[in-house]
Amino acid sequence: MPKLYSSRETINSLRRAGFEIISQSGSHIKMRGVVDGKPQTAIIPNHRELAMGTFKSILKQANLTKSEFEEHL
Repeated sequence: MPKLYSSRETINSLRRAGFEIISQSGSHIKMRGVVDGKPQTAIIPNHRELAMGTFKSILKQANLTKSEFEEHL
């Protein structure tokens, strides 16, 4: 199964997209931002590599496409 990005890269990209870290519980980081006028919350596990399904779930939670995400890398 291909690995895409680390949690650090994901968090930095979401920060550039307007998200901010709200809290952390164990190894999971909660980020909140506003996309298209709607508040969005994304939970990112603090792992070296995120699995494809986990990454897709984060994009869905953040209401971003992969290309929008990569613009902020």
